[in-house]
Amino acid sequence: MRLVKMLGIALCLAGTALPVLAQDMMPTLSNRTMVKVDPRVRYKVVYDVHTTEVAAGINRGLYYARGLIEAYGKQGVKPAQLAIHLVLHGDAAHFLLIDETYRDVVGDPFAVNLNAKITQDLLKLGVKVEICHSTMRSKGWTADDVLPGVAIVHDGYTRIIKLQNDGYAYIGGF
Repeated sequence: MRLVKMLGIALCLAGTALPVLAQDMMPTLSNRTMVKVDPRVRYKVVYDVHTTEVAAGINRGLYYARGLIEAYGKQGVKPAQLAIHLVLHGDAAHFLLIDETYRDVVGDPFAVNLNAKITQDLLKLGVKVEICHSTMRSKGWTADDVLPGVAIVHDGYTRIIKLQNDGYAYIGGF
């Protein structure tokens, strides 16, 4: 009986000591170095935007480009230090159309292109927003169908390759 009692006390003490020992062995975030970008550098990025996926009601590529600018800003990088190109082609190109054309494309006479505002916001931040002329031609769109400020490039793929050759980091999957 005495042995059982002593064993019980030992287990209780071990049960309270083990979590403390485990905490001492596990590093906390405050003991780790947070890896950040250099706030004095200029960054060059090209987004390959070709899907119709949305986030928060707008094209995912536009959404994440805005998020990238905010992430850099939190690390001391100003928008003027960022050279960002968004190349929209294929299925994603219709996100850069004026409302009238957008309505025809989506088949809804009351639709409003919610991407127009973020596109203008990105342009004001210095982002280059570009639409593929090959896609436009295949869909029967003209320059008048495209949102103001959006550049028309010959085709999406050669534009992306050119920017990569110029040292732009590639972000795809949008």
